[in-house]
Amino acid sequence: QVQLVESGGGLVQAGGSLRLSCAASGSIFSINGMGWYRQAPGKQRELVAAITSGGSTGYADSVKGRFTISRDNAKNTVYLQMDNLKPEATAVYYCNAEVRQSGISFLSWGQGTQVTVSS
Repeated sequence: QVQLVESGGGLVQAGGSLRLSCAASGSIFSINGMGWYRQAPGKQRELVAAITSGGSTGYADSVKGRFTISRDNAKNTVYLQMDNLKPEATAVYYCNAEVRQSGISFLSWGQGTQVTVSS
């Protein structure tokens, strides 16, 4: 089994920063892409940022220039540095990872961490 555990969420004022972490553990041969998604109340889950195993990154237009995704392959951990946060960033943030295990690949999700940005 594979577990993804997020941490680092919380309450912050607009303009502030937070750093989210997501650590994968369990029976893992390797991890391909990793990503962060968010879901605000009443809205669909949306992609925030993604990173390949080689370090290539992509971002939603709404966060470009303010959020930075990174990963530590040795620790099977992905990070999301969020700067200059806006109230519309309030959501539950989820990480995911494409895990390779015993010749198969599958997508694993974390349980989510709440981020609240006050105005």
